[in-house]
Amino acid sequence: MRFISPTSVLLPLLALLGLGAFVSGLGTQCPAPVTSGTASPDAPFWLEQIHHQGTAPFNSNAGGYQVFRNVKDFGAKGDGVTDDTAAINAAISSGNRCGSGCGGSSVSPAVVYFPQGTYLVSSPIISYYYTQLIGDAKHMPTLVATRNFQGIAVIDADPGWYVNQDNFYHSIRNFKIDVSRMPTSATGTGIHWQVSQATSLINIVFQMSTAPGTAHQGIWMENGSGGFMGDLVFNGGKFGMWVGNQQFTVRNITVNNANTAVYGLWNWGWTFQGVTINNCQVGFDLATGGTTQANQGVGGEAIIDAVVTNTPIFVRSSQPSNGVLHGSLVLNNIRLNNVPAAVAVANGQVLLNGGTTTINSWAQGNVYTGTNPNGRFVQANIPAINKADVLLDSAGRVFGKSHPQYANYAPDQFVSVKSQGARGDGQTDDTAAIQAVLNKFSGCKIIFFDAGVYVVTSTITIPAGTQVVGEAWSTILGTGNAFFDYNNPVPVVRAGESGSQGVLEITDMIFSTRGPTAGAIVLEWNVHDPAGQQGAAGTWDTHIILGGKAGTNLQANNCPTSGAGGNNCFAAFLALHLTPSSTAYLEGLWVWTADHDMDQGPQINIYTGRGIMSESQGPVWLVGTASEHNILYQYYLVNAQNHYMGLIQTETPYFQPNPVPPAPFIPNSAYKDPALGPGAAWALTVANSQDILVFGAGLYSFFQNYGQACLDTFNCQQQIVDVDAASTVGIYSLSTVAAQFMLSVGGQGVVPNAANRNGFAQTITAWTRS
Repeated sequence: MRFISPTSVLLPLLALLGLGAFVSGLGTQCPAPVTSGTASPDAPFWLEQIHHQGTAPFNSNAGGYQVFRNVKDFGAKGDGVTDDTAAINAAISSGNRCGSGCGGSSVSPAVVYFPQGTYLVSSPIISYYYTQLIGDAKHMPTLVATRNFQGIAVIDADPGWYVNQDNFYHSIRNFKIDVSRMPTSATGTGIHWQVSQATSLINIVFQMSTAPGTAHQGIWMENGSGGFMGDLVFNGGKFGMWVGNQQFTVRNITVNNANTAVYGLWNWGWTFQGVTINNCQVGFDLATGGTTQANQGVGGEAIIDAVVTNTPIFVRSSQPSNGVLHGSLVLNNIRLNNVPAAVAVANGQVLLNGGTTTINSWAQGNVYTGTNPNGRFVQANIPAINKADVLLDSAGRVFGKSHPQYANYAPDQFVSVKSQGARGDGQTDDTAAIQAVLNKFSGCKIIFFDAGVYVVTSTITIPAGTQVVGEAWSTILGTGNAFFDYNNPVPVVRAGESGSQGVLEITDMIFSTRGPTAGAIVLEWNVHDPAGQQGAAGTWDTHIILGGKAGTNLQANNCPTSGAGGNNCFAAFLALHLTPSSTAYLEGLWVWTADHDMDQGPQINIYTGRGIMSESQGPVWLVGTASEHNILYQYYLVNAQNHYMGLIQTETPYFQPNPVPPAPFIPNSAYKDPALGPGAAWALTVANSQDILVFGAGLYSFFQNYGQACLDTFNCQQQIVDVDAASTVGIYSLSTVAAQFMLSVGGQGVVPNAANRNGFAQTITAWTRS
């Protein structure tokens, strides 16, 4: 539990279509690689036509529960005339799902599909917990609010049913949302998005009124703990986005003809990567000056790769800083076209003149270098932010890749693992069946994991050249003796053989374990992009979830906070290992060792030794990723190169320092375990690594042995980030909570939090080696 426009604009063609070169080692049933879709232009999206046999094996009605729902099967017409609200909500809620009074559940996932059409709605569509709302990716459906629409938003992710910091597992993709028929005086809102981790908004166009005085807005978000969103277009409105949330990553958004593109109410840290703003009055309007928990403003805003045109003010703060930290801001590679004020204050003060120009690197906040504990407050240009060339696209921007959806592929270009003999029932050993499917069809069929929980008892190898698609986060669950011994760790899933090269795309999957599995490396990532294909190997909306769910044997009744579960509560040795020869594009990845039981509710004590370890020489992009509650570290870069990390988010295990790490594990030199800070896991530790860019980080320590008195003294752990003397790292917009030293060099605390308090969190605007 936490403490507190057209489709072509949205989806780069290769990602949408799933095109790319594969390796020559095809499956045994493959006459040739398949690199393009064969569906006719007018054919529906393959998801509508494929045979659906997904199940929810731990649901109380497992045999009768329906995972995939087509809204037209529940009476929706999509004809632009009929009010489809009730039918759509029936499709979502059917099957005694986790709605009002539930709080959270892992046993009732659903994919709710909208065929091409125009769906009129007069009150909110409620997105239940553990739901994917998916429109036809080829012919995006339109959701239209009627003129007399009543309610908070066309889609509401939380009507007050869920704890906002625990509102996991929501994804919405492939829609046009139109509120322009509503009166301009009404607060017509596209999506109410009060969510937490494992959530995404993808490929959505918001249409709002452009009339003077319009009150329309695309996204409204008042709190939560996210999260990722990307490939969004906002047309018109008072606000494109009105947002407040602990942290979020936003990639590739366009805002046209709004009054304000993005209004920020509060945060601890947000990263915006790839922003286009046209013909707005203000680009980013930020509520700043709140420097206490009770009066939290926008604590950290990091914006990289933006193009802003015909907009009088790019960034505006509500309050002047007056020479001290009252909200941190980092700008990098911002191209302005007819933007008179680049950075301003609501009182009329201009901090940075605009015009038609490019801002290389500019910051407002506290800047530190090396081992000097004394920072300086700046509102000025800063040294150019170093970005390795291999991390950039042909335009010199940080590379990004949209969630592959294979829109132009036909159903016969997919193969279902269930149709090939896997059961996915949470009990049967599916190891052989899954491996057989991969060995036969990798490279010539997209491997479709029907919704289910697939038990495996030895390592599954996904060959380079494979594309894997899940359904409502299909789960591969490692268990058994092969994964028992932490002295001899073994991968549950191996992505590519060591040294392999090729496309490898994984979407909408979960990798997990059924304990005790102290020797499990949940995902070992070996594959390298083919030459000339950035981001060809990666995951999207895919997570590593350990414990806290039905079927894991790592729930409240097994692993109470007393520690009585003992050795039965080992979840994994290591969650994710990026090996030296690999490359990876990981977007929206959540690595979570559960702090609480999603089904039963209480907090739990379970143990994963290590979070994300990267030895990759790059390029690696970690876009909107999080790693939480692992014993030694959340992120560890060792002998690594060429990484972009923005935004990263962590939490320290709530039970530490009881036991003191590395307990209940022991150090393992083969995995280069770092020296530990006193009594608590590292959020980020970097050793002998070069060209590492962290652009946004929210690294939190909320507890000591489940107590929170340490928050009052800003000292729940002594150190949280460590960079050794041999590494070249730039860290920007770093917000921590309750770590005495926010940043250490060579294991010695350097930057104290006392000088950087910024509301509930503490923020370093920039730290570089020199």
